[in-house]
Amino acid sequence: MSAAPSSTPRPAGSRRPGFLPTPGTPAYHAMLAAVAILVLGPLGGIAAAYMNFSLGFFVGGQVLAGILGSAVTYGYGAEGRHGANYMQTMAASVASLSGMAVLVQGMVWLGMERPESWKLMLYFGCIGMFGVGVGMAYTPLLVDRMRLTYPSGLAVANILRALTDKRLLRRSVFQLATGVGLGVAAGAGGSFVPAVAATHVSAATLGAGMVVASRIAVPGLVMGLVGLAATPWLRSIGWLGPQDSFRKIGFLIALAMILGAAIVDIVLVGVQAAARFRERAAPDTAASWSRGDALRLGAWVGFWGVATVAVATSLLGQPLGFVVFALVLSLVFVMVNGISLGISDSNPISSAFVISVLLMSLLGLKSPIVGMMAASILLVSTSIACDMQQDRSTGWRLGSDRRIQFRYQVVGVTMGAVLCVVLADVFLAAYPVLQVNAFAHPELADDRWQSAMTYKFVGAIQDIGHLEPYKITALGIGLAIGTLTEVARKWLHRSPGWRRLTTGSRAGFTLGWVTDSVLLPSPYASSFGGFVEWPVTAWFAAGGSLTSAVQSVQGRITRGRPKEADVPEDMSTTSLVGGGLIAGEALFYLALGIAGLLALAG
Repeated sequence: MSAAPSSTPRPAGSRRPGFLPTPGTPAYHAMLAAVAILVLGPLGGIAAAYMNFSLGFFVGGQVLAGILGSAVTYGYGAEGRHGANYMQTMAASVASLSGMAVLVQGMVWLGMERPESWKLMLYFGCIGMFGVGVGMAYTPLLVDRMRLTYPSGLAVANILRALTDKRLLRRSVFQLATGVGLGVAAGAGGSFVPAVAATHVSAATLGAGMVVASRIAVPGLVMGLVGLAATPWLRSIGWLGPQDSFRKIGFLIALAMILGAAIVDIVLVGVQAAARFRERAAPDTAASWSRGDALRLGAWVGFWGVATVAVATSLLGQPLGFVVFALVLSLVFVMVNGISLGISDSNPISSAFVISVLLMSLLGLKSPIVGMMAASILLVSTSIACDMQQDRSTGWRLGSDRRIQFRYQVVGVTMGAVLCVVLADVFLAAYPVLQVNAFAHPELADDRWQSAMTYKFVGAIQDIGHLEPYKITALGIGLAIGTLTEVARKWLHRSPGWRRLTTGSRAGFTLGWVTDSVLLPSPYASSFGGFVEWPVTAWFAAGGSLTSAVQSVQGRITRGRPKEADVPEDMSTTSLVGGGLIAGEALFYLALGIAGLLALAG
């Protein structure tokens, strides 16, 4: 890669509308921050929290925030991409931390005495600030020197560049708005129309599938159907109770599958990272940080690390040793997961969680509650720090000032820490089923609220120190499947003959799809079927299949025609409508929940 591009000047004859503040002034940053913190951040945060409660993963809000932010800064011309980038940086931080609302749900499932809200906000905020500092500290290595790709960061940069086109911006906003409207309608139908409710349809599930497409969405359905078929046998051998569904043991197999695949990827990523480190020259002077910058950043990391320890021990009553251990472990996983995200666009936080729990167990940890609080440090810091690195890669490509990005992310983390707890309180109070430990009461399960992230975290941690033999066997099976499958996939996809076979004809393409989706699917994708009930995977797969079908038809229609200017894949119609479906349904259920709480209070 060449040096970071400089800001593109406005076209000759173009003028900034007089009501827009001058770039770089306090009024300019106040406008950007107000939009990001009051509109874009909460919108992404609500969607992230809802998705984690309803599914167990969330789609990053960078694209949505980038598009809506570009609408605000369009009047600045090409220069507006920097403002849009600052806003999406802040909004993405709010969304990432808001998604951690499921940690509060996990505490409820474990029977933990709920700390006061302000204490949890302070705790998550301190961890987030620590993560921001650690993420920035690794930036000169991962972004400047190694020049990792960070595919999502590249996509956001391309989107922000493309959205200086008024026609494209208008179309993108319209598609998002259409998705939001459909999401609200689907939520209303599922809540008030019995025939719709009977289908167990979820706009967010369908939308998430539309965003990731079929090769990611279909494998979850395959594993879900395999689990459904195996359930009677698993009950007969005592691995499941009479009322238990497959996911009560499937989540362990799925977690181990992710861990096995992650081990393979981390080894390969390490080899690639070492090669990149040797090949790259020293970072550009413009991208380098001075000694003073490094000292200030070190002081920032140290201060917030100490603050996290102080809050955890003095306000939350957690043991000093495991809190410090989690902080130190975070330094390792931010590096490892940051490299993984930079090369493969995958941030394996589940693997970080599982490994941290296993290590703490080996060190003598017996309390699930202590394990949850300590592991929260890994989850929050790794999520925020890797977002920081990805945002820095976007800023590098656009030529944005990374110091300003840092400040925007700090404000976003502050808002996210508050919104995380507020959203947890609202959703848990409005929908009591979210408070029910799905392990203890599987008969009370609701397909609309799978809470897969909470399920796997609580499931992994509640047996800490006394894992039953059959569960160890399940982990071993999953580890073997994940490792062997990932090795086979890597070997196959690196074969020139296989690439020629699967790209040379329609039959070859079909063979490649069947292999990737059914016969040899990614363990990361197929593991989804171990965390949720199979009907949920069916709707997820339906969304993914819809996107792939639309792309296939569009490809046939446009074959042989002159190509228009490239549009980033994240801005395809299905991707934007799918993102809108997620946001729309999230807003509906939040509004419905708040209305119900107000009615009870009245």
